[in-house]
Amino acid sequence: MRISPAKRITSLPAYTFKVIDDRLLELKAKGISPVDFGVGDPSVPTPVEIRRACQKAVDDRASAGYPSYVGAPEFLEAVANWTERRFGVAIDPASQVTATIGSKEGVFNFHEAFVDPGDVVLVPSPGYPPYSRGTWFAEGKTWFYPLDEENGFLPNLDTIPEAVAQDAKIIWISYPNSPTGACPDLDFFTRVCAWAKERNIIVASDEAYSEFYFGDTPPPSVLQAAIDGVVVFNSLSKRSAMTCYRIGWAAGDAEIIGILRSMKTNIDSGAPTFIQDAGIAALADEDHVVAMRDEYRKKCDILIDALVQAGLKRCTPQGTIYVWQKVPDGMSDLAFATRLTEPDVAVVAIPGSLLAEPLEDGRNPGEGYVRFALTPQMADVEAAAARLAKLTF
Repeated sequence: MRISPAKRITSLPAYTFKVIDDRLLELKAKGISPVDFGVGDPSVPTPVEIRRACQKAVDDRASAGYPSYVGAPEFLEAVANWTERRFGVAIDPASQVTATIGSKEGVFNFHEAFVDPGDVVLVPSPGYPPYSRGTWFAEGKTWFYPLDEENGFLPNLDTIPEAVAQDAKIIWISYPNSPTGACPDLDFFTRVCAWAKERNIIVASDEAYSEFYFGDTPPPSVLQAAIDGVVVFNSLSKRSAMTCYRIGWAAGDAEIIGILRSMKTNIDSGAPTFIQDAGIAALADEDHVVAMRDEYRKKCDILIDALVQAGLKRCTPQGTIYVWQKVPDGMSDLAFATRLTEPDVAVVAIPGSLLAEPLEDGRNPGEGYVRFALTPQMADVEAAAARLAKLTF
């Protein structure tokens, strides 16, 4: 029997983080144990209070049956309460929030609810791969806009051709931004929402890093600028080191959430209720978030000081758990990342060109950068920094 995959599978490039995983395995096979700054998976344990809440919920929910497709009422209410505490925005848990199985699932499947074949989705480059992959699976077309340092790693809306904007259904934004670390002010969100509303474009905001910032002022949410025509995706993966739990949410415009809920009833059976209970416990506590944010800040300072000592440009992020480092002049990001994997350094970072898609003119906005995820244990960060500082560029 001849088995043939769908064209949508064979046409996809290799998933970026799988490429890094393969490189790690290759190094380990050679007896090298590198410090992995590649994939942004927190290495700290999920806080004990959250784990205990989950353990208790397994027994409490022993006879609960299938979960709600859209999320348990108490979880939706916890999200709404947190949103109001954090951003000062009141949303209705019954109509303006839906649970997701982590952000990736929600982001990827969102396109199935709104994108018809041929519709355009505006996607940042560099950016999170499910923005584009989800578009392609929905048979839509991506139009990549650059995140350039000269523009503060923000989209320059004036450079998006009006003909493209008129065909667009969705514009993706993500701040605090992965991978660049940029954190805009509320005026930026207000401008984006006004621009999108004028063109009947949904603003989809990925705010998975909303709680990781290095300044004194917490970054805003797009929901503070507008709710009409806006949807926000967030999760507890990074905020509460719950990557394994797969729990998140979408919130915003009630009509958008209603359509997303309807679509999800045909795709999954909802997030497990005992996981949602763990999420409720996570959202009720801010102390562990403050502690993790402080630790990421310390790791960031240690790593950046080492890179500067090695002769690189100081590239301090405003937020997220990443450092978007400019590589030495005359050296490609791939060559730089490869140099770091040599035994005398033994560090893995992601070449920026693998996190970005080429623009219509062929330029790749990620070229010339590498991304360091600040996720290794503190001792490993310090050891890697000591080796990096000895390099000369």
